[in-house]
Amino acid sequence: MTVQAPIKHPDTFFIDGKWASPSSSAKINVLNSGTEELFASVAEAQEADINRAVAAARNAFDHGPWPRMTHSERASYLRAIGAELDKRAEESALIWTAESGLLNSVAKTRSGALSGIYNYYAGLADTYPFQERHKPLGGGNIGLLVREPVGVVAAIIPWNAPPVLIAYKCAPALLAGCTIILKASPEAPGAAYMIAEVCEKVGLPPGVLNIVTADREVSELLVRHPDVDKVTFTGSTAAGRRIASICGERIARCTLELGGKSAAVILDDYDIEKAAKTIASRASYLTGQVCSSLTRIIVPQKRHDAMVEALSESFGKVKVGNPFDAATEMGPLAMSRQRDRVEGYIAKGKAEGATLATGGRRPAHLNRGYFIEPTVFGNVDNHSTIAREEIFGPVLSVISAADEANAVEIANDTIYGLNASVFTNDSDRAYATARQLRSGTVGHNSFRTDFSIAFGGFKQSGVGREGGTEGLWNFLETKTVILDELPSTVGRVV
Repeated sequence: MTVQAPIKHPDTFFIDGKWASPSSSAKINVLNSGTEELFASVAEAQEADINRAVAAARNAFDHGPWPRMTHSERASYLRAIGAELDKRAEESALIWTAESGLLNSVAKTRSGALSGIYNYYAGLADTYPFQERHKPLGGGNIGLLVREPVGVVAAIIPWNAPPVLIAYKCAPALLAGCTIILKASPEAPGAAYMIAEVCEKVGLPPGVLNIVTADREVSELLVRHPDVDKVTFTGSTAAGRRIASICGERIARCTLELGGKSAAVILDDYDIEKAAKTIASRASYLTGQVCSSLTRIIVPQKRHDAMVEALSESFGKVKVGNPFDAATEMGPLAMSRQRDRVEGYIAKGKAEGATLATGGRRPAHLNRGYFIEPTVFGNVDNHSTIAREEIFGPVLSVISAADEANAVEIANDTIYGLNASVFTNDSDRAYATARQLRSGTVGHNSFRTDFSIAFGGFKQSGVGREGGTEGLWNFLETKTVILDELPSTVGRVV
């Protein structure tokens, strides 16, 4: 049975509070990752559409009511958005599964939690220090440190987890008082259309949130646009470098959440089979299409073979199939291009001398959909291609270390620094090792990330943090105001 995207206006864009006809007849066909059937056909933005969206956001910021509302007033809209998303959680999950391959059971759980993100940022309206009082040292009696919205934001999201990434970009930006152009991925635009429908339903003022779908060339026009004050991007490090260089030309603000090649460091006191089962169970999430996934498994040399065997046993048993089937443990990759990429890395791994221990092929029982087997390589050199480059698929590499110090050295020997984990029964050793790892997040005895605290990377894994109170900083500019006395009109000051 063919599944169609539950969106109402796929042939338009959401600009200035209305569903706007595109400037051309260009379309983007979105395929169901599990069946290769047409899931949606959406309008493809051109330069004129980008300019309209930016103009709407610019006007809404410069002249509209949104930045001039109180934080509490904006928070009420965030709560309303969350409530509407709760009503559409099933539809959100269907879109996420069809476009990206995430198991539908998991997508339902994650979609049902989206409102919590909007409610969290709404709650900061009453607690975040938007104004702080200081004692000036160079004259004046009252010093106010004021945090104001950064302005017009271009939010560019990838195809692997659109509903969550939209929330972590848009919720804090909206609370801050920014206006937004949300640029959806051409492979997975459904969640952006849904949030536009939700914002229309709750009566968000015109121009506050605008959505377009475009490929890279037109998207670059958005990054270059002089009326865009801030770019927040999640995607590949290669694209992030390009965006950073463009923003640097005009000193535009940017937050970049980029790639990873994250290490699981297994210390000598931890049970190998237990570690393997834990790693395998998390590596199948979203078919490995996760920037923070633990893909380099670093073990003492004498335990290498045992880890390869245990990981192959656990990962090789993962049931691959229809992501809407409750019995399935791993769905497809998102698109044909992504499967080709993963298969190319598997071929490189074998060619460069790594040992293919399990997987590496398309499942024989699945002749439609972008499926690949869970794959484990042993005897991987940390300088080889599969150990250096982000594969973005269910491919794990086991790497030997001479000792604990060497394991840390290997873990840090990468251009990335997004995530890592330490497996040990000793919390003191876990903490000591974690402090040596150059990584934005370090977990203990499992894959762990937590956007409620902060998420982001060291080195070429990005610039800035998303989630938690750290994620609100990205959308604020700091202003110092020095006065003779405190005005009667000033709002809450801490």
